[in-house]
Amino acid sequence: MSTPETVEVESGENPRGSVIWLHGLGADGHDFEAIVPELRLPESLRLRFVFPHAPMRPVTINGGMTMRAWYDILSLEREGPVDEPGIRDSAAMLEILISREQERGIETGNIVVAGFSQGGAIAMHTALRSTRKLAGLMALSTYLPLPSHFQAEVVEDPGAGDKALPIFMAHGTFDPVLPRQLGRDSADLLQASGFEVEWHDYPMAHAVCAAEIADIRNWLLALFDH
Repeated sequence: MSTPETVEVESGENPRGSVIWLHGLGADGHDFEAIVPELRLPESLRLRFVFPHAPMRPVTINGGMTMRAWYDILSLEREGPVDEPGIRDSAAMLEILISREQERGIETGNIVVAGFSQGGAIAMHTALRSTRKLAGLMALSTYLPLPSHFQAEVVEDPGAGDKALPIFMAHGTFDPVLPRQLGRDSADLLQASGFEVEWHDYPMAHAVCAAEIADIRNWLLALFDH
């Protein structure tokens, strides 16, 4: 499997940490590029933001139209069929990106895995199963995919799932695409499984708002002890 193409922004020279941030369905790696200056991070923090492009693939709920997607969306029903192979393939791509950051001199303890919407689902699936101790997981307007597999693959597997992983979850209270309750149920499942979740919700739709950006900034500063 090849390394996905990425857009990269550095908040300072010689980064000491990385944030790998996955976009949502139909967007691309440029989608969150402009958020880096909005975070107003101090130059001394020196983070590399890596925004990968999802593969192009047909998406069933969009009439089979080809677009950038981390996996196919087969149904909008909560208990509907799920593209498990696509989810696992994209998780493998994310693991490749984590390994590349290690090769570039960033310790896994200084790597944050992040994502919005569909990208957030891949970030959650990957980070919660990773055998590497990551700096944190940031899941925005998203949900935990394959929850039926979560118990066996993470909770009951002593070799998977870092219960000390810092987790930031945020959701819009008026989200018409992925209802807030979907995200809240995922957060509750994580907490019931021994993970600690910092939960935020905001009066917004399926988007990112200024208050959320401020909270992300504070979370990143705390993570890197700045």
